[in-house]
Amino acid sequence: MNYRHAFHAGNFADVLKHAVLAQCLEHLKKKDKPFRYIDTHAGIGAYDLAASEAERNPEWRQGIAKVLSADRPSAVQDALAPLLGVVAAMNPEALAAYPGSPEIAARLLRKSDRIQLCELHEADARTLDNRYKRDARIKVDRRDGYKALHGQVPPREKRGVVLVDPPFEHRDEMAHMAEAVRKAIPKWTGGTYIFWRPLKDLWASERFDVGLAEWLFEENYASPEKVLRADLWVRDLESEGKLAGAGVVVINPPYTLEEQLLALLPWLAETLAQGEGAGWRMDGAATDESLTVEEF
Repeated sequence: MNYRHAFHAGNFADVLKHAVLAQCLEHLKKKDKPFRYIDTHAGIGAYDLAASEAERNPEWRQGIAKVLSADRPSAVQDALAPLLGVVAAMNPEALAAYPGSPEIAARLLRKSDRIQLCELHEADARTLDNRYKRDARIKVDRRDGYKALHGQVPPREKRGVVLVDPPFEHRDEMAHMAEAVRKAIPKWTGGTYIFWRPLKDLWASERFDVGLAEWLFEENYASPEKVLRADLWVRDLESEGKLAGAGVVVINPPYTLEEQLLALLPWLAETLAQGEGAGWRMDGAATDESLTVEEF
């Protein structure tokens, strides 16, 4: 496991993923009842943008930095507000740090909510544990998040969000993710699940997306309106080099998320474009016809 997210922290893929996550967490806070956040691949929690990893390959300059410096229409600002609030709190002056998903949850969740973090990498799990050891809401497990998820659902609170955001180091990562899904969702059909995947092996990602949606419908674990796919690419997906596109599949999304993403995705595609062919899509994963697809 040699992947280090510090090399990619704050890039375009993080901005979309974390905007979706933050909105899902904020939505659950609208009720007084506590909930749980479960992260299967937590990383180290937060990232120093001045560290050697980030400076060597500063993808954040083409991601969160551009977002912060751009003019944001009100609907875009609303969609980004929970995430940007966390970023602002971490950076009272110049942009120097970026939150990982654990830090977003730690800053957004209430005292009554709980956070379950899994991280298999020994050094990263130690860093994660040291960061949050004084926070009684947070439990860190050095475990394979795929294997742990089955035993973590349903949470005692019966409400919550699961983020499955693996490093995609292995060619069969999609298969591992699908196996974890098939074991977890039948135990807890009411949770919000966010699956992140790169748009690199397009055949594999499409197979996962469509297969997941069709399985959910066939087994009556979810209806079509309860599955939402949102993807962003900053240049032609067939171009060589760094990752060009990524996105999420969300099961049981907040009812407000679709409208927020319809405002956010075209703005991100235009603002964060790194070349010709940048674009976005949003649909239900099981149809060939997206709600909207546009390129710039």
